[in-house]
Amino acid sequence: MNNKTTKQSLERIKSLGKNIAIQRKKLKYSQNRLAEILDISREHLAKIETAKRSVSLDLLIAIADNLNIKVRDLIDF
Repeated sequence: MNNKTTKQSLERIKSLGKNIAIQRKKLKYSQNRLAEILDISREHLAKIETAKRSVSLDLLIAIADNLNIKVRDLIDF
């Protein structure tokens, strides 16, 4: 992977995290509340939202389902 690809990937991961946070806030869920629903730690969710940790496909689907949106709405970059 070259630097351009790596930079693009990081930007997409950042966008994904921001989209999760935006959708979570629309439902007035705290990080604690959504993390509890997903059975993960608040720290784990915070790291996903700030692009410090990748998210698995299974967890991404669970996040979308619990935010009542489609996965594509989260990855629409």
